[in-house]
Amino acid sequence: MEEAIKQFNTQFSYKPVVVHGDKLPQVSEFLVNGMGGSHLAADLLKTYDPSLDVGVYSDYGLPPVSSEKLSRSLLIASSYSGNTEETIDFLEVAQSTGHHVAAIGTGGKLIALAQKYGIPHVVIPDTKVQPRSALGLSLLAFAALLKNRKLLEELPELASVLAPDTLEPLGRKLSEELRSSVPIICSSSRNRGVAYIWKIKMNETGKIPAFYNVFPELNHNEMTGFDAIETTEGLSRKFHFIFLSDSADHPQVQKRMQVTKKLYEDRGFSVTEVPLSGGTILEKIFNSILIADWTALHLSRIYGTEAEQVPMVEEFKKLVSS
Repeated sequence: MEEAIKQFNTQFSYKPVVVHGDKLPQVSEFLVNGMGGSHLAADLLKTYDPSLDVGVYSDYGLPPVSSEKLSRSLLIASSYSGNTEETIDFLEVAQSTGHHVAAIGTGGKLIALAQKYGIPHVVIPDTKVQPRSALGLSLLAFAALLKNRKLLEELPELASVLAPDTLEPLGRKLSEELRSSVPIICSSSRNRGVAYIWKIKMNETGKIPAFYNVFPELNHNEMTGFDAIETTEGLSRKFHFIFLSDSADHPQVQKRMQVTKKLYEDRGFSVTEVPLSGGTILEKIFNSILIADWTALHLSRIYGTEAEQVPMVEEFKKLVSS
């Protein structure tokens, strides 16, 4: 895992090739099916450009949208392993009902089906990292299928701009602050995908509980669950809040973060602000995710968990398929 973090920037040197790219439809609407780490890059598309019409669906079959929406969209099946049963089901149903379909994966049954049906697909190089660690490769693959020239031009620049090693001290420091606590990661709505990835890194790499929410919505509900009094404070004292602040957020969202931070601290809760930093939106996104990577890795070392593999997921897969 440590090596995967250190080498993460090299993923942006990858040049995706769309097999059967001539069959990609001229559409501006996209529906992505992916589970776990296989949809994280798609989530980031909305952070990069909120105007992109990209929906993420993580379930069997087709998403519950109108037939008109389905017919004018490209349905992208994304499975890093290529063997995710929900995503394979999505592809087979979409293909059998005559919709525009594409696929992303390192191989497996998904890519075999894409080859069989002659549908557009991108074969991601299998670098032996976990899906959650392959965000650079995955995002480039999505950009290729979306035919997003701007993104395809900007992503390769990260290979020389990102410096994973320089962010390790921040992650180590934050892991010490989080020792013996349960993180709740909070961001603006636009940065929801980043906050969610932070949560996933804590879960899968750190092997600890972690949760997330977004401003301003949390000010209308979740926040009140931490208005602790003597009879309820035992339920919430384990939580430590991480606020992913962003100077590009709406001014009122920035103000809400600061006011909420004060309210929480006045009630005895720990809040750590982790600003998104970088010269571009993509730099901000991936600098933040790299801090999450280092934090989760050091938490894994603090608790003595195994940082890379996800044995409980594998155990579940065996049980559910038996």
